[in-house]
Amino acid sequence: MPGLAKTLLVRTLAEALALEFRRVQFTPDLMPGDITGTEVIEEDRTTGRRATRFLRGPVFTQVLLADEINRTPPKTQAALLEAMEEGKVTVAGDDMELPRPFFVLATQNPIEQEGTYPLPEAQLDRFMLHIRLGYPSEADEVKILRTTTGVDEVEIRRVLDAERILTLRQWVRDVPVAEDVLQYAARLVRATRPGEPQTPADVARWIRWGAGPRAGQAMILTAKSRALLAGRFHVTPDDIRRVAAPVLRHRILLSFHAEAEGVTTSVVVERLLQAVLPR
Repeated sequence: MPGLAKTLLVRTLAEALALEFRRVQFTPDLMPGDITGTEVIEEDRTTGRRATRFLRGPVFTQVLLADEINRTPPKTQAALLEAMEEGKVTVAGDDMELPRPFFVLATQNPIEQEGTYPLPEAQLDRFMLHIRLGYPSEADEVKILRTTTGVDEVEIRRVLDAERILTLRQWVRDVPVAEDVLQYAARLVRATRPGEPQTPADVARWIRWGAGPRAGQAMILTAKSRALLAGRFHVTPDDIRRVAAPVLRHRILLSFHAEAEGVTTSVVVERLLQAVLPR
């Protein structure tokens, strides 16, 4: 929803992590080069020789906010695919590495749908999580009014830097996962596919297309992160269940039956969690 300080949240996050931050406002006239960069011809005033030089776009940063990403055509949206998947941009046949860590956050306005372009499934699949931000509670809204309409300024304290973040990322991958937990994550993901025998009948009717293997990878990595944040060096089935909704909800394509019955992807994931239990 608009007005929930999403941009402020991401900018504050980048500042607290001592990372470079760039924001791109996606509009219908935005071109791929406006994101990745463009080549320009420069002339040496002394010799008169001309040469091309690449001007880096806003994607060459560490924290990139793609604001209202669904307001630009798929051609421009696709400019982020290679960057999000491989951490590099290909320009004129040359690979240009992006800074590390590289983190993309995108927003979508759920109200105004005129002039929007749904994100391709291949791009949605590259987002690790789909987080829904609702309106704050009454108490929180009163606090917002109190703190944002006065003269007090908040100083953001840096708590991490790029080097420590990369170390923590490695720690996450080092967290062990038991075989039964891996199997549980795989069964949850496979149950989103209509043709699988373990898919509940109602879910099979609601889903037109299910989640791929990247969903399982995201589920395990997110569960590892949750375990590490909780001070544990092992992953439990409850970690998998807690991260299932944000991992799966944007990777499920609903069928006509689901739309006719008013079923959302969150309802589908909740039904899966009821039907697919740890062993």
